Amino acid sequence: MLDKLFGWTKKKQSPEAINPPITFGRYSDNNKTPYKTKRWADAENLFKEKNYHESLEAFFDYMRDDALQNVQSSTNGAERTFTFYQGSKLVRGRYNGENLSAEVTLARMAQPSVPVMRRLLEHNFNLFYCRYGLDADRLCMCFDTEMNTANPNKLYYAFKELATRADKQDDLLLQDFQTLLPIDTEHIEQIPDAEKEVKYNYLIQWIRDTAAAIEQLDPDKMSGGISYLLLNLAYRIDFLIVPESRLLYDLEDLVAVFFIKDDKASSEKNKVMLQGFLKMMTKTKEEVFPCLFRSKHSFAITQPTQQKIIADSIFGANQNTVWFKENNNPYVAQQISEYGLGYCQYNFSLPRPITDLYLILMKVSYADFFRDLGFSEELYNSKTQKFNSDLIGQKITGIMDAWREKYPQINFKTENLKYDSVLSFTLSFTAEIEFVNTEVS
Repeated sequence: MLDKLFGWTKKKQSPEAINPPITFGRYSDNNKTPYKTKRWADAENLFKEKNYHESLEAFFDYMRDDALQNVQSSTNGAERTFTFYQGSKLVRGRYNGENLSAEVTLARMAQPSVPVMRRLLEHNFNLFYCRYGLDADRLCMCFDTEMNTANPNKLYYAFKELATRADKQDDLLLQDFQTLLPIDTEHIEQIPDAEKEVKYNYLIQWIRDTAAAIEQLDPDKMSGGISYLLLNLAYRIDFLIVPESRLLYDLEDLVAVFFIKDDKASSEKNKVMLQGFLKMMTKTKEEVFPCLFRSKHSFAITQPTQQKIIADSIFGANQNTVWFKENNNPYVAQQISEYGLGYCQYNFSLPRPITDLYLILMKVSYADFFRDLGFSEELYNSKTQKFNSDLIGQKITGIMDAWREKYPQINFKTENLKYDSVLSFTLSFTAEIEFVNTEVS
């Protein structure tokens, strides 16, 4: 009674009070609920019945991420309009009983430019559904179709091409042609300078730590371990720092160096990647801060994959930790173990529960980063080297419960987790993810 009268009982904090509204990782549209999947089927059936407007309404409902509100549609008399977000770009469209059209504004061209027009003409040949266009001084990408051919499958791939290509090309055009001006960017959400400061500092620190670890390894005999370190660094930056614009493309170029098929030895590729990271480390805040912002997406830039691919990647990476464990190099061993899941997170559009589990691993492995961002919910304390095993278990159980309707066989054996070190936790945690069944019912 006294607790109620005087408010002595501590109120339960909301998730927002514990964790700031910061998102991590690339957007994945491989997170549709059973209801959303049904709306896709509704769109297909309604199109076959020639109920084109109703089909589009179901299609946009399927695309809409209710948490992000990334897709919006409205009716204005006989004409209906829609918008959807993709990074720094906003797709706007309209349709009536006969036709549908959509476009994205890329940049403003105040003065006619032959090099710009040549670039766009060349890129036109690589498009399947869309085309580049010029409306007065506005460079744009366009798509249009007749309503009787606007089936959901066609619209999905056409809109994806329109949105993802535009999101990348606007940055590249502005970088390569100084006469172009940015336009239509008011919807981008700027993040606080304090958050940018933390991300910038850890970007520099992680590169420095990785370079220091590489210095201790023979570049020829240990080229495989060095490759793991560099690639996992890239995947970590991509997921936790969430770079956009030029910084993202620089990171993607570094990863591509390793996987491009040529005759170069891995030690040579490692050298190029390391030089690229060291160059990235010299970037000033004035160069990096504009590449850090929050944006909504409607399409993933990667494709889904089979559970076996994920399991094989994790298993292979964990097998390669053995030598480093036995030779007292836990840092490299941990980075290699992280790589197995990080590779999948970077290259594939993973089921949402797998990404949520990866976030738990990141919160343990890089606890200081999350603390400095303002996350008071602590899964691991790097100073005391203590795990919050109860909270980790609760988080995992919550993920399993949230997605069991879509994945009836999903399960995670928390009793198999080991908490004697970050390395043992990482190995046991990723080993369990091998067997997380995300087959749809």
